[in-house]
Amino acid sequence: MADGPSAALADLLALCDARPVWAPDPERAFEQTGAPTPGRPAGPVRASAVLVLFGVLDHVAARTDHPVVAADLDVLLTRRSLTLTHHPGQVSFPGGGIDPGDAGPEAAALREAQEETGLDPTGVRVLGTLPPLPVTASRNLVTPVLGWWDRPSAVAAADPAETVDVFRVPVADLVDPARRVTATLRHGGHEYRGPAFDVGDVLVWGFTAFVLDRLLDALGWSVPWDETRTVPAPL
Repeated sequence: MADGPSAALADLLALCDARPVWAPDPERAFEQTGAPTPGRPAGPVRASAVLVLFGVLDHVAARTDHPVVAADLDVLLTRRSLTLTHHPGQVSFPGGGIDPGDAGPEAAALREAQEETGLDPTGVRVLGTLPPLPVTASRNLVTPVLGWWDRPSAVAAADPAETVDVFRVPVADLVDPARRVTATLRHGGHEYRGPAFDVGDVLVWGFTAFVLDRLLDALGWSVPWDETRTVPAPL
């Protein structure tokens, strides 16, 4: 990748045109999970969307000494409230369920992002969507919506019942192999192992880390990292 945020934007637009397939048949993932278990509810699958928002979001450069991508390229993340039923306390992209009044996943992602962070959606350029991915624990089929922040606006946790923190993470720090680990979690006799990112006082893991991991690979931004280095996933 060439230097500068404009090169990152070009890479993101090219990825939207290519639309990589990450899950051949995500709808069937819910049929293959078997009987409900603690933490995995039964019931209908909910269509959801998240906003994966890139841009030059602030003036805090990456901490890594040798950034592979532009040091001022950031992605917007939130931290969920500990009182939520699903994924409490986890780092996530802003987003939520697609309501009947939403025009589609893009509109839902922008609406949810505005409700959770207070951002001005008119300053966000929607680049496209990626194929939906299943989150079996909460029975959501989630469409990642890629966005570029043309006109950044002030953001903060707008509803503490849902979101307790809103922050920007330099993408170069996510790419840094020193910050990449494998998160592990044992629950109900099963072990979860997945990509994770150590961004200081929080660990990005689960669905959000999966999307970031696939994005970095698909964009050609990732570099080799030690997948045998593990950390326990926080509960």
